[in-house]
Amino acid sequence: MKSCPSAEWKAWLAENGPRLLLFARGWAPSREDAEDLVQEAIVRLWNYQQDKGSGVPDLPLAFSTIRFCGLNHHRSESRRRKREESIIYLNDFTDVWLDPSVEDDEDAVRLRDAVQKLSPKLREVVTMKIWGGLTFAEISEALAISQNTAASRYRYALEQLAQDMRRLKEERHGIA
Repeated sequence: MKSCPSAEWKAWLAENGPRLLLFARGWAPSREDAEDLVQEAIVRLWNYQQDKGSGVPDLPLAFSTIRFCGLNHHRSESRRRKREESIIYLNDFTDVWLDPSVEDDEDAVRLRDAVQKLSPKLREVVTMKIWGGLTFAEISEALAISQNTAASRYRYALEQLAQDMRRLKEERHGIA
């Protein structure tokens, strides 16, 4: 007996929803916008998967779809801002990147800030690798880049994060 597609999707979303939302936060100025991106991506994936037997999508495809939705959202926002004479919106990342239960942990806040300072290309690879649990092959597929490029971006991001964290540690402890 074939399992119910909606039950499969519910289980898939329960398992992967937090990963997808975290990735979407890199493309959205707020948690609510990130949730909208995930919802838009899920609807697109649902419609796409209808032609493929209604099964759940591969995780790299989901990340790629969120990225696509994020790019579209960014383009439309850019156009809207130009029409409205460049009103500036600041990103609100107060509840992202690390588990919200560690908000009071000074190191977690510093790491979250350091991750936010990474370029978008480096940040998305780190997010997909560490928090998304994807392999470099899956990341390369989702971002339409080579595996070597994905690995290089990951390595550069880790080097940059390590350097930032060392600098912050030195500042905190007064090491010259």
